[in-house]
Amino acid sequence: MAVDKSNQRVRDMFGEIAPKYDRMNHLLSMNVDRYWRWRAVKKLAPNQNDPILDVCTGTGDLAFSFHKYTKGEVPIVGSDFCYEMLEVGREKSDKFGQPVTFVEADAQELPFESDRFQVVSAAFGLRNVADTDLGLREMTRVCKPGGKVAVLEFSVPRTQPIKGMYGWYFRNVLPRIGQMLARNDSNAYNYLPDSVGEFPCYEKLTEKMLAAGMSKADFYPLTFGIATLYIGVK
Repeated sequence: MAVDKSNQRVRDMFGEIAPKYDRMNHLLSMNVDRYWRWRAVKKLAPNQNDPILDVCTGTGDLAFSFHKYTKGEVPIVGSDFCYEMLEVGREKSDKFGQPVTFVEADAQELPFESDRFQVVSAAFGLRNVADTDLGLREMTRVCKPGGKVAVLEFSVPRTQPIKGMYGWYFRNVLPRIGQMLARNDSNAYNYLPDSVGEFPCYEKLTEKMLAAGMSKADFYPLTFGIATLYIGVK
């Protein structure tokens, strides 16, 4: 049975877990998620001139990573359609003095003009978009010619024994810990492994990026393939 990724279901689910979202991410990944974001920003190496857009930004962790890398000299925009997640991001922005602009918006219908951003990214969020292809087309549309579209996402390791160990942890341990520590009525931490298992990864996603209008696309597995960074050039 296909995972229910309808807008309302996803919005309600992330709204419910928003207050504990950051803590659970760091706990369940043993803080490796911080390294993945750092690696993505370093690989993308944005310039000091043109704005950057992070879609499905959630609480803004990747947007803040871009802000740190560019030393606050580049406008950073984080968009998401979950108001509660954005509110956490705004609180973090105020607390740490990192002026990221947060915009409530659906990744399938971005309210930005075409050819605007040097980098358009999505970290652990594209798999939650109801129409992956439409989300990629919108990300490509608002990216400047010659700019980069980046997707950082969970993936399924290809080699044993990592594949087997990861699959067991992801389906048996992570959901129980997540539901126990971040109690919610949406079964958010059961949704996580289901959505990852259904999401296209490696060559399948780069093919979709090319079909969305990018001139080339490559992928870079991280931490034995537990996560993968995809970068396309418009």
